[in-house]
Amino acid sequence: MEGNETKKQKERGTDNEAFEYEDQISIEMQRVSESTDDAPSKTANHHQSLPEKKLEELRGRLAEYKDQTCLIVNLVLAAGFVAMVIAACVLNFHRAVGLLVISLVTIFFLTWDWTMERYGGRMWESLSPIKDLLSRNWSWIRGMMYVLFLVAVVCWVALDTAQRGTRQLVSFSGLLLLIFLMLLFSKHPFRWSWQTLVCGTGLQFVLGLLILRTTFGLSVVRWLGNLAEMFLSFTDAGSQFVFGNSYTDHFFAFRVMPILVFLSSVISILYYTGFMPWLISKIGFIMQVTMGTSPAESMAAAGNIFLGNTDAVLLIRPYVGELTISELHAVMAGGFASISGTILGAFISLGVDATHLLTATIMSAPASLAIAKIFWPERESSVSISNRDLKLIKGESQNILEAASQGASRAVAVVASIIANIIAFLALLAFFDAILSWLGGMFDYPQLSFSLICSYVFMPLSFMMGVSWEDSFIVAELIGIKTFLNEFVAYEKLSELIKKRTAGGPEYVNDVKQYISVHSEAIATYALCGFSNFASLGLCIGALSAMAPDRQSDISSCGLRALIAGSVACFMTACIAGMLYIPDCPTFLSTEFNNTNIISSKQLLDCCTQLYNSVTVYEPWNVTVGGGFTENSLQGCCTLSPPTHFNCSFVL
Repeated sequence: MEGNETKKQKERGTDNEAFEYEDQISIEMQRVSESTDDAPSKTANHHQSLPEKKLEELRGRLAEYKDQTCLIVNLVLAAGFVAMVIAACVLNFHRAVGLLVISLVTIFFLTWDWTMERYGGRMWESLSPIKDLLSRNWSWIRGMMYVLFLVAVVCWVALDTAQRGTRQLVSFSGLLLLIFLMLLFSKHPFRWSWQTLVCGTGLQFVLGLLILRTTFGLSVVRWLGNLAEMFLSFTDAGSQFVFGNSYTDHFFAFRVMPILVFLSSVISILYYTGFMPWLISKIGFIMQVTMGTSPAESMAAAGNIFLGNTDAVLLIRPYVGELTISELHAVMAGGFASISGTILGAFISLGVDATHLLTATIMSAPASLAIAKIFWPERESSVSISNRDLKLIKGESQNILEAASQGASRAVAVVASIIANIIAFLALLAFFDAILSWLGGMFDYPQLSFSLICSYVFMPLSFMMGVSWEDSFIVAELIGIKTFLNEFVAYEKLSELIKKRTAGGPEYVNDVKQYISVHSEAIATYALCGFSNFASLGLCIGALSAMAPDRQSDISSCGLRALIAGSVACFMTACIAGMLYIPDCPTFLSTEFNNTNIISSKQLLDCCTQLYNSVTVYEPWNVTVGGGFTENSLQGCCTLSPPTHFNCSFVL
């Protein structure tokens, strides 16, 4: 036995020696091959000319000092930009205000990012005692904040109602009714988060208050709206070159649709530069902190302000498969409650007020999260993703020209889909109306149509949002068309109503109302501003299922509820707009005096007073109206409430 063991040990030793010998041979062969590979390079270096050697040496130096070179170039560019801003302000400060504001905001956020990256950890450590104190007493502090906020809103609504009439009270009641219905039909009653509900609705209300009731906020949004309209007008250069000078004869196909191509290209460039993900992350962080939602659903909701319901989900594509059902529901609802930036530009080109569209896209983001999280409350543990770990997907283009080209190419499919859907939906609507008219004719009512049915079904909803009784049937028809057909068709019909009002024609023709008031137009604009229709439902389910195939059943199960939540978020925004929006006096007076029945109100008298203050009297028979008012409005105000500082008889 011992001899056998000794023999085996000798064999093992012999094998080990053989393996070591093979390893040495392989190492030597590798060295030989490396030296053989290096030989041509050494020969090439030996045969390089002097300029080539100097150039290679310069490249090595540049690579060695790459960071310092980039810093110097950035400092030079920053100094040149600051000098340009200062020179513009010195030449004409009023003209350079926009450039100055953009520059200051950019510098603030860049400084903030740099500070938080370098010293953010130390700052949070220094604030830890305050954080611990707040966490120990957070329950009653939060309760007091909720109570104070609700009391402030109720007092504001009461005072505003006493000053401006009961219409604001109707909109406020509609807002409360919508929230109550969402709580009543919640998937898991009494499991919702009060922080998400109160803070989401509060953000929505505060944003509306700052934009619609403050001079600064309204001026900023109007300035942005004017810039957007001017920016969209650049599309005409490409449309005119491709389709000829008569491209406006086919307004929708050759004037509206090219805007989608242009904006898609611009947004793709913003993706490539990283500006779009950076901006979305900032907005999403604010909603996450205030509303207590998860990072993924907050970023998706913020992305829906600028992107479509499928493009925004691409921002969090790596995390879609790990989301809970409640988070999937919130992501889908956020897409249904908003529209993309490209579609926004198309609606502006139709003649819809850019101020209302921009405001609606901003206000609906927190509303969609609030409604989604109470309609399907969270019962599972969310995947722990910190803000530092959450990386938003950026563009995959290699350079800025490729980004512009890819954005334009992607828009071609969107344009074709929109045109095909509109043709199909309008044809189906005409066919469906013909069937309903045929059926209604059997009962001596050939006027029966899909629009008529929608006007009666959604009329209570439009009235509760603050639309006047005589306009509620028309707005209800628009809501029905948007829900069952397409938002493009609804906004096209709204633009026709706006054009009829601005043309100043008769309000009624054969007892049929031809247009609606400015206030009703605003509420309708907010209510329609979303992708919440059944066509988008199928598109959203298909896109999410492709990103997370193993979650297809969960995505399909919450699709319909997400559609309802997105629609309700749009209606909540419309209710808040009904509470806060006050039409401009020139527009308000021109609309009121076009009506056959003029009802005296405090707003009407205040606008007449503002009109009188804009009047300049050179001589008794020479009166000039300023401030954007018209002589027709002056005549109407003189008939209603004559002024004291000049004689209205020279005007009438």
